[in-house]
Amino acid sequence: MSLARKLISDEEWVLFEASMRAVRHPNRRRPSNHHIVIEGIFWIARTGAAWRDLPEEFGKWSSVYRQFRRWKLAGLWEDILDALNYAGIAPDTLQMLDNTAIRAHYHAAGANGGPQKETLGRSRGGFTTKIHLRVNGAGLPMSTVITPEQDSDYIGYDLVMADNLLQPAVLVADRGYDTDKIREDIENRNALPFVGKTVLRTVFRPFSLPMRKNRKVRKVIYTLRNMVERCFNKLKNSRRLATGYNETTDSFLCFIDIACIRLGRRHLSK
Repeated sequence: MSLARKLISDEEWVLFEASMRAVRHPNRRRPSNHHIVIEGIFWIARTGAAWRDLPEEFGKWSSVYRQFRRWKLAGLWEDILDALNYAGIAPDTLQMLDNTAIRAHYHAAGANGGPQKETLGRSRGGFTTKIHLRVNGAGLPMSTVITPEQDSDYIGYDLVMADNLLQPAVLVADRGYDTDKIREDIENRNALPFVGKTVLRTVFRPFSLPMRKNRKVRKVIYTLRNMVERCFNKLKNSRRLATGYNETTDSFLCFIDIACIRLGRRHLSK
C-alpha cells in the first residue's frame, strides 16, 4: 500500500516552478522532475518522517534530500516568502508578534557543534527551541526566527523585527514584550504599540476618543492577537515543526518557511 498522497496542487506548483528552475544543478544537468521532488519534501514536512522513510513514489530519498539541501543553500524558501510579503496579498499595517516553544527530539541533538550551535535550549523536559513569529493583518507569516528556549522574548523581538519588511502602523504583542525599550522602538518605527496588560492603562489616546471608549478600542485591537496564535496552530499541522527532528538550525528554518509559504499560497487561492 502506498503511503504517498498528492500534497501540492497544479496552481501551487506554478508559484514554485520558476524559482526552482532558477537554481541550477552544480553539473548543469537538467533536473528530471522538480514537481515530484517538492511533493517528497512536502511529504516529509507534513508527516515528520525520516528522510530514509520517504516512499519510493517520490524517487530516491537521497536525491530528494540533496535537492532540498541545494535549495536551502540557495536561499530559495526565504526568497519565495519575501516575494509573498511584498506582493501585498494581505494588509500589513496591522502586525502581531508571538513565540512558541518546540520540544526537540533527542535525535536533533546530534549535529556537530553541540546543542548551543543548533539553537537547542535546556528545559526540564529536555532540549527545546523557541520560534518567534511576525504576522500581518490576515494572520499570515511575514518573518520567523528561532532561538534557544531560555532566550527572552526581547531577543526574539530584535531578531524578527530586523528583517527588511514593510513597517506596521500598529504592532500587537503580549506582555512578554512589554518593556520600555520595545515600546520606544515601536514608536520610533512610527507605529502604535499595543503591548501587554498596560495596553489598557496607557494615557495615549488614539483617534481622539474619550478615555472609556478609548479603552474599548484598545482592548478590541489587542484581542486580534489571537490571529498569531491561530497561525502557530496551522503551522504545527506540519509535524516537522510540531516536534524538532532536524539536527541543523538551517534545515528547521527551511521547514518553517515551507509551512509559511503554503499558508500564504492558500490565502491567494481563496
